[in-house]
Amino acid sequence: MNDEWSSILALLGKGNGMVVADTPESGDVPWRLYRELARDCMKQPLVIAQIGQSLDGRIATANGHSHYVNGPESLDHLHRLRAIADAVIVGASTAALDNPRLTTRRVPGPNPVRVVIDPNGRVPREHALLSEPDAETLLVTERDEEGLPPHCTRLAGTNQTGQIAPEALLDQLRARSLDTILIEGGGQTISRFMTAGLIDRLHIAVAPMLIGSGRPGLVLPEIGTLAEARRFEARTFALGQDTLFDCRLS
Repeated sequence: MNDEWSSILALLGKGNGMVVADTPESGDVPWRLYRELARDCMKQPLVIAQIGQSLDGRIATANGHSHYVNGPESLDHLHRLRAIADAVIVGASTAALDNPRLTTRRVPGPNPVRVVIDPNGRVPREHALLSEPDAETLLVTERDEEGLPPHCTRLAGTNQTGQIAPEALLDQLRARSLDTILIEGGGQTISRFMTAGLIDRLHIAVAPMLIGSGRPGLVLPEIGTLAEARRFEARTFALGQDTLFDCRLS
């Protein structure tokens, strides 16, 4: 394991019992960014959102195909964020369409607690998050889900209309000592948390690709003038052929 990455995980108290990665560490890695994220996580609860998109702001084709918009270096980055996070959140569409595992397979580090927002029971039981006990999984739903496997726990996190209540969900996660939260997708889930003003750091990995008609990365409330647009401190890092935008929203 790279000594730099070892020191970052040690700073977070996640340096023991790590799984050795099958994929070797790349020499082109923004270590400074990970060190800063680790220090920020130690100071206060942190919500990080990550989007992988094309130059024209699409995260998938119109029918939901997204494998893969970004290159391997961006995937490594995503897995490092998972290793830093205590919990990773995905919405039902992402869980159902992509069938992710949300583990840190590409880099050394512990798996986060997986949080699946699925109020209407759209994620098939045979999908990895509900069938594979790689990590603890919290299923956010008001439905009476019977017969969940031992690694899954039902978590109430929706409002009276059945929609996710972002702030209430974060409160429940932090009551479980899950303080560093990664919101991995999809675009609607990230947009909902951003509209609520709950995201501290936004990471957008932009691939040199044009998809055209497809699913947008972010869908936020309309504004009338650019004076209402959100502006913030941002830095860029090279991730292979992709460009990572590290945006500090709070």
